[in-house]
Amino acid sequence: MVKNLFLVRHAESAEAVAGIKDIERELTAKGYRDAPRLGRYLFDQSIHPDAILSSTAQRARATAELMAEQLKFETYKIEFSDELYNASVRTLLRMINEANNDWKSIILVAHNPAISYLAEYLTSSDIGNISPAGLVSLSFEVDDWNEVSEGTGKLLGNTASDDIVI
Repeated sequence: MVKNLFLVRHAESAEAVAGIKDIERELTAKGYRDAPRLGRYLFDQSIHPDAILSSTAQRARATAELMAEQLKFETYKIEFSDELYNASVRTLLRMINEANNDWKSIILVAHNPAISYLAEYLTSSDIGNISPAGLVSLSFEVDDWNEVSEGTGKLLGNTASDDIVI
C-alpha cells in the first residue's frame, strides 16, 4: 500500500516583535496569499488529504485553514496539536507513526528547522531549507504509518511557494 505525506512549512509570518509571543505571530500579506495558493495547487494536483495536522501557532493554524478551504477540506476536521509547535524531528515522526492507518494521505503543517530536517531524514536526500509555504511531497510503500522511518520515503517533489503556478 502507498501512503502519501505532504510536509508544509507555514506561510511567511511577521517578524518577532517585543510584547507578542512567538506562538501568536500572524501571517504577512504574502503569507495570506501563498497559503491558499498552495492549497489550490494541491487541489489542482488531485490531492485530497484524509487528514491535516497542524501546529497550534497562529501562523501555522492560518496556513492550514487557508489551504483546507482551497482543498475543500472541512476546517473543523483539522487536527491542531500543541506538540507540533517547536517540535523536534522525533516528535514529528512520532505524530506520523501514530496516525490513523485508515488515512492514506496526510498534510503536516509545522515549522523550520524541524520540518526540513524531517524531510531529509525520511528521504535520505539533501533537501535543504523548506521555504515559507513550501511543500515537500513524499510517498511510502508501507501498510502502516508506524513503518515510516529513516530513508523509507520517496521524494515526489520539493516545491517552493514562489514556484507554484495556478
